[in-house]
Amino acid sequence: MSKLAVFFPGIGYTVDKPLMHYSRQIAAAEGYEIKLLPYTGFPKKIRGDRGRMEESFQIAVSQSREMLADTDFSAYEEILFVGKSIGTIVAGQIAKNIRTDGAAGNRIRFVLYTPLEDTFSFPLGEAIVFTGTADPWTGGKDSRIAALAGQRGYPCHLIPEANHSLETGDALADIRNLETIMEETKRFISAGE
Repeated sequence: MSKLAVFFPGIGYTVDKPLMHYSRQIAAAEGYEIKLLPYTGFPKKIRGDRGRMEESFQIAVSQSREMLADTDFSAYEEILFVGKSIGTIVAGQIAKNIRTDGAAGNRIRFVLYTPLEDTFSFPLGEAIVFTGTADPWTGGKDSRIAALAGQRGYPCHLIPEANHSLETGDALADIRNLETIMEETKRFISAGE
């Protein structure tokens, strides 16, 4: 079976950071061809500024389209989009475009690390969500991410006291959390076969 995994990083959380690095290793071990989208060139001081966030989204979508221009999505039986933060919104937009173009009669599934609320404006289909209870980008303890995921039937894994990088500041706790996150990621990826 031909399988493709596309990695949509965050603005400061690049493709070489732990969540993206280890999920990429898992996908590769499961037989996925890997495509990384290392977009760049974002404005500064984005959090809390809707205009800069929209500009960043447009930059990431434009660069993603360029980097994926030669990808024949119809050649893959299984497509996995792994997104982090703004990358989860970009993944939703790219999937929408692919489906509109008719190139994805195949299934697109999503791993969403610290998604933002706008991610849930897209009809994603099958997805798994990971978010922290102390994530300032989503409102911390007042975050609506778990509720939005639940409304769509996506399993949502809440990481206690974790920030936007799904880290708590306690290195050993972060390593244990990362292990759990990757076990759930592997379970989700393996279930797609």
